[in-house]
Amino acid sequence: MAASTLAEVARLAGVSLATASRVLNGSDRKPGQDVAERVRQAAASLGYVPNAQAQGLARSTSGLVGLVVHDIADPYFAAIARGVQAAAREQGKMVLLATTEGTPADERAAAAAFAARRADSIVIAGSRSIRPEDQESNAELAAELDRYCRNGGRVGVLGHPIVGAAALDGYHVVAVPNEALAAQLATTLAQVPGEFVIIGGPEGLLTSDDRVRGYQSGLAAAGLPPAEVLRASFDRTGGYEAGLTLANRISAARKANKASTGEAPRPCIFAASDVMAIGAVAALRSEGLRVPRDVLIAGFDDIETLRDFRPSLSTVRLPLEKIGRLAALAGTTGQTGAGGADDGTAIAGQVTLRRSTQSSSAPRN
Repeated sequence: MAASTLAEVARLAGVSLATASRVLNGSDRKPGQDVAERVRQAAASLGYVPNAQAQGLARSTSGLVGLVVHDIADPYFAAIARGVQAAAREQGKMVLLATTEGTPADERAAAAAFAARRADSIVIAGSRSIRPEDQESNAELAAELDRYCRNGGRVGVLGHPIVGAAALDGYHVVAVPNEALAAQLATTLAQVPGEFVIIGGPEGLLTSDDRVRGYQSGLAAAGLPPAEVLRASFDRTGGYEAGLTLANRISAARKANKASTGEAPRPCIFAASDVMAIGAVAALRSEGLRVPRDVLIAGFDDIETLRDFRPSLSTVRLPLEKIGRLAALAGTTGQTGAGGADDGTAIAGQVTLRRSTQSSSAPRN
């Protein structure tokens, strides 16, 4: 059976189409209580479902927040999404979710879809890319969001500004001090003996680049040479592939030095995200290597999955749900509360050492 229409409701209630619309779509211009009640009773008897877009036009707000993440299956983005959802719920709004492959082209398509549905705000979570192959898509994404802001929309961006976006009213960035926190991790681990290695995402992915650069600067501040950097996809698969490379190298070195006396120093790996670290540990295990017996490793983010991961992983703890909340508030109200948006106030993070980097030189949680 076809859905009931607003015209049918108006006819049954004995009112004009405009009056029925004002009652059911939430307009500020409302008729008398008796007329409004008659319209609502007619709608209920017909099983009429109001049109959300029509309601948005009547109220000048859709009550929708668009959230763009790279991969909702990644615990990092899941935690951020919870923070966005919590902030939206407090404001009586609903969250529309779009997942992408992390490309600005897919993010532009998601932003355009949210704008077409008159979302009150859009939150963009995920690393920015300055890789040459993303140059055109970056420009298209920036243009889409600039157009959205000029039409009254608000945008909250996590981490770095959208590449090429104009400085418009309604556009806010929640900064995350990835570089400074990675430097703190490196200086904390600087006394660990052995070779330092970094597993990072593709060069030009700004979140990964910040963490790699910060870790290198921390090593330099401690008087140590730069770590070797292995580049891989910025996910568990990339961590696993890089872990296999390192496992083969470690095994070959051990065979070559089998006749030597004493215990060889354990390599100390920094993975630019916890999910990369988890992948790397899985690869090392597949080749018979154990953490921390044979290899030391640390990650970044302190995702919820680590509660059940063994050995417990050293990492940099970020308040991911809080970051999501701040991004949502920046997008919906232009305010973030304490720190994080536009004014240079950094999100607080914490270096957290656990068993995966256990050595005799420092206590572990």
